[in-house]
Amino acid sequence: MPLALPRAFTLVTLLLGLALLSGCAGRDLALRDASPELSLERALILSSARQALGTPYRFGGNTPRGLDCSGLVELSYRAAGIPVPRTADDQYRQLPSVREARPGDLLFFGDRRKATHVGIYMGNGQMIHAPGRGRAVTQVPLEIAYWQERFLGAAGPAP
Repeated sequence: MPLALPRAFTLVTLLLGLALLSGCAGRDLALRDASPELSLERALILSSARQALGTPYRFGGNTPRGLDCSGLVELSYRAAGIPVPRTADDQYRQLPSVREARPGDLLFFGDRRKATHVGIYMGNGQMIHAPGRGRAVTQVPLEIAYWQERFLGAAGPAP
């Protein structure tokens, strides 16, 4: 039995070291699916984002005639009575961050210096976003490496 204590101590030390090192890694895309307690505001955000599916991309657009990524967010949050900054980077820097995204939260992507894209988390590993010129607002899975590699963080300005 005298060897049990040093082995246990070594194992605990190793596990603590791994936990500390994992905190130094990049941000993980942590998602939580809808719960029965979805607020009215979140329900309105999600409904507005779904209604925008198929809307053509328009740089600077924030109306049903055309949307860019941050314009989709602005339109959807406006439907819930929640004002948000206009650009993806301003939204990323000014809105309250969350560790785990819930449906209706914002997901930010970029190059670590600046958020260049934003989408709305819909639940079940899906996001609605306005992808770019020549395309329309669409829903995409977040498991794709492209999104995982560019993920900066999430914000949850809705109650």
